[in-house]
Amino acid sequence: MADQPPYSSTLAADAARVTELAAIASYAGIGRGDEKAADQLAVDAMRTALNALDIDGKIVIGEGERDEAPMLYIGEKVGTGKGPAIDIALDPLEGTTLTAKAMANALCVLAMSPGGGMLHAPDTYMDKIAIGPGYKPGLVDLDMSPQDNVRALAGARGVATNEITVCVMDRPRHADLIAALREVGAKVVLITDGDVAGVIHTAEPETGIDLYLGSGGAPEGVLAAAALKCVGGHFQGRLIFRNDDERARAEKTGVTDFGRKYDLHELVSKDAIFAATGVTKGAMLDGVRMHGGFVSTHTLVMDSSTRTVQRIRTTRPV
Repeated sequence: MADQPPYSSTLAADAARVTELAAIASYAGIGRGDEKAADQLAVDAMRTALNALDIDGKIVIGEGERDEAPMLYIGEKVGTGKGPAIDIALDPLEGTTLTAKAMANALCVLAMSPGGGMLHAPDTYMDKIAIGPGYKPGLVDLDMSPQDNVRALAGARGVATNEITVCVMDRPRHADLIAALREVGAKVVLITDGDVAGVIHTAEPETGIDLYLGSGGAPEGVLAAAALKCVGGHFQGRLIFRNDDERARAEKTGVTDFGRKYDLHELVSKDAIFAATGVTKGAMLDGVRMHGGFVSTHTLVMDSSTRTVQRIRTTRPV
């Protein structure tokens, strides 16, 4: 029998409800061509839902610094204040462009952990590598070449390198990375947006993704690490600083070792709950559907303390 989780047993259900309500609100922004409006729909709904929870919640990864984001900014307190101290990392709408263009894989994402449980990642880039569960620690590493990471993973799986599929964000900065992966025969799946989903795909066999590589937002890295922690996946991240302003921003969040390589349990040091609801249909979750006065949602909820993964389909009146 697993130990009792260090938070209320209802917190996973609460997290699912928050992302469901944000996704339902985001539905109105699908295919409308306005990224900011779609994001605002999700932000408003998520904030309202969080404030209804009996938690002493604090946003540690949110929409930005206080002077940049009117709602769900870093440091904002949410909840009624009556319950346990909970750190919250969120991306109210992961894939604003995907939503605005009615493309696949847009999600509403939330992670919760007891106070002090998640790295307060600055709003910079992060180099990332991720694989799913079932492998020994250190099998893949940010300090290994892309080719060697593919070879190591292929060796552990007992397959040829051309049977390894790697997910990479489709960005000009990844041209050399993509070339290196193809040189060793790996299949490269390029995504236009949404690297939280990309990382989680490594732990979802039905997506066909074996390895995630490349740079993306550091806050999204912590969110994805929370998800992988729940299922025993492996993740490493290293912050990337392009200028002194970004280093100063990192220092404000408590980061002092700029070259440090973080493993999953340093990014998320305590037990975590992760929830994601599909906005548009994707590889992992179906999107929001409206039909006959009802709205249907598809949600993934994971709890690291019990190592449980739930997929919840909910239909409710509009």
